[in-house]
Amino acid sequence: MQKIVIFDMDGTLIDSGNDITHSVNYVRQERYALSPMSVQAVVDAINAPSRNLAEIFYGTVLYEPEAKELFESHYYDQCIKNVSAYNGIIEVLETLRGANARMGVATNAPGMFARRMLSHLGLEGYFELIVGADDVEQPKPHPQMIRRHLDHCGYRPGTDRAWMIGDNAKDMEAACNAGIEAVFAAWGFAAIADAHPIAREPSEILRLIG
Repeated sequence: MQKIVIFDMDGTLIDSGNDITHSVNYVRQERYALSPMSVQAVVDAINAPSRNLAEIFYGTVLYEPEAKELFESHYYDQCIKNVSAYNGIIEVLETLRGANARMGVATNAPGMFARRMLSHLGLEGYFELIVGADDVEQPKPHPQMIRRHLDHCGYRPGTDRAWMIGDNAKDMEAACNAGIEAVFAAWGFAAIADAHPIAREPSEILRLIG
């Protein structure tokens, strides 16, 4: 039996809220002359189940290409300035690797930034696949990201076990849509979800998937 553990990134493996906010506020100031948003306001908006981020962040109905380009060029350097792994995450990854679990990342962040941040933190090597939003046609809550991991591992329903670990309702829904189990990461960015096992700190993951 294989154990396949798929992690969300932002708010689950790493705390990237400060850097995301710096880049959002850079675009707000440089392109729209808007006052800065707080870290909490930015991460709440990102993790809201239904939202228009262009409207919340920049006051535009659509995400303008110029704003997207400005954000991405700024965030490429910014994304590794303040980012950190959550306390206990490395120990969990080490334990899972020692138990021969197969691990991957499924994030709605662009894959370029995901790989850059995880490499910077020394985490990239734990994962067989790192799948970002631009690596698939449909991001979470669509199950396409998760299915890519399962296919890579040769997942056998009824024989193998697989989990999605994430801090967002979209992670939980993606797991359900893919037919695998889910664990909610309560230390992350979003409010605690209902109807799923909850890990209140990373070490609890090991108990819940044991």
